[in-house]
Amino acid sequence: METEVPSKLLTTLSHAADIVRGHDFIQVYSHYDADGVSAASIIAQTLLREGKEFRVTLFTTLNDFNMDIIRSTKTDCIIITDLGASYIEQLDAMKNDIVVLDHHTIIAEAKRICYANPHLYGIDGMTSGCGATMALLFAVTMNEKNWDLVQIAFAGIAGDRQHINGLSGLNVHLLEEGKKRGYIEEMPGSLIPSGHLKTQLFLTTDPYIRGISGNEEGVTKLLEDAGIDQSKTYMDLTDEEKRKLSSLIAIRLTQQGMLECSLNEIARTRYYLTGFKMDAEYLSSVLNSCGRSGLGGMGVSAGMGDAKAIEMGAKLMNESNHDVVMNMVDLDSKGLNQMAHLQWFDSSDSGFTGMLCGISMQCIGDPDKPTIGMNRSKEPVNISSRGMWVQLDKGIDLAAAMREACASVGGEGGGHRIAAGGSVPGEMVDEFLKNLDAILERQLSSSK
Repeated sequence: METEVPSKLLTTLSHAADIVRGHDFIQVYSHYDADGVSAASIIAQTLLREGKEFRVTLFTTLNDFNMDIIRSTKTDCIIITDLGASYIEQLDAMKNDIVVLDHHTIIAEAKRICYANPHLYGIDGMTSGCGATMALLFAVTMNEKNWDLVQIAFAGIAGDRQHINGLSGLNVHLLEEGKKRGYIEEMPGSLIPSGHLKTQLFLTTDPYIRGISGNEEGVTKLLEDAGIDQSKTYMDLTDEEKRKLSSLIAIRLTQQGMLECSLNEIARTRYYLTGFKMDAEYLSSVLNSCGRSGLGGMGVSAGMGDAKAIEMGAKLMNESNHDVVMNMVDLDSKGLNQMAHLQWFDSSDSGFTGMLCGISMQCIGDPDKPTIGMNRSKEPVNISSRGMWVQLDKGIDLAAAMREACASVGGEGGGHRIAAGGSVPGEMVDEFLKNLDAILERQLSSSK
């Protein structure tokens, strides 16, 4: 492992392992999305194999309120995964033994606690190592026998979309080791969703196909135009049927304004998990649905391989996918609200803010402007932002922009250059949007 992972990171992980070995009970905190649940599952399985007692708590975000929960933790040892980068100084001030395995933008370096983040070692945590990646590296540092958990890590990698433009950095190391050990198999990608075509075309939001997604008549017509029987699955298709259906889907996506680079992202390489007997993206969706439905414990159990939890999570996923696609149809009919340098929508009635934000950005939004989604159903207002690589090339940095814009109205924000989140007081939403628009304008101007 020494030749693929930076030696300084190995040293940090070894220190983290030593810390954990010295305690009988560990409190684990993680994010509630696919990457966070994957990371928590890896840590939970690792601790279980080490004979440790533990408890897992999932947060929708790490803010001052949840930081107070961490401060009140009575246990002597804490592991935080897929969270923590924005609160390193506060965590440093605590007396507990703390291990942070995060991949978000660096705000401060740790002085006391054990902090592992790809950015600290010259590796981009947005593309080349997610929370589950860091959790897996910690797990195999604890014990080489934990390499089977690389399958769960790939659910996290898929959840954070770090495979979209091809794997890089630490994730390449995980792929090589996973393939060598027989846990991961690469599969060619396609614009056509896997599974029963009539069902999955109706449910698809990756991509969202206008007039097809969430539209039974549209799905029936598409399959008829392709000359494909309504009962077929993806695996039943001939090469000619795949070619024709892919072409019809590509035409529709191009007509609705999707960029060629986005089409290429959708037809990405897939990763089959031999132990789970499913695609990494499928497992990722199961874990994500559990976490976002408030059933994080079931998600962690599913990530640890519990068949019943996976079955229940898959049912949740299908229900969630139906809700998401119908909310996306509704959002598409309303359109996005346009400002000079951003576009935004309110998803207070749905609760799928982050997912709708990503789908909108890729499939229906102006590709030159970041997309902002907000859920005003609770206080503070939760906000998600998504960009595109073409925007980053022009100077957009959503991690910095969201952090500054949220702070300007008394909120908290941060994340990655291409995807960031935050929360702001409800009465300050309009001011936040105005400030964020000005910050994005400044970023674009300074890069020229």
